[in-house]
Amino acid sequence: MKTGKVLEGIVVSNKMDKAITTLVKTKSSHQLYKRLQIKRKKYKAHDAENKAKVGDRVKIIESRPYSKEVSFRLLEILK
Repeated sequence: MKTGKVLEGIVVSNKMDKAITTLVKTKSSHQLYKRLQIKRKKYKAHDAENKAKVGDRVKIIESRPYSKEVSFRLLEILK
């Protein structure tokens, strides 16, 4: 069985039915200047039971497309 990317982030919106918006921050080094960069990206994830609340730290995993923009699903709620 193939496993997709597992990302960790914070829920910033849960207004949709069975879906959440998660903000994921990644750290990387700039190629030329060697400074630490923090990149932020929002992912929409499927949450079948509407468990996650705004501010929760969650893990999401890449999966089949649930809709046009939702291609991740909620794996677990950490905090």
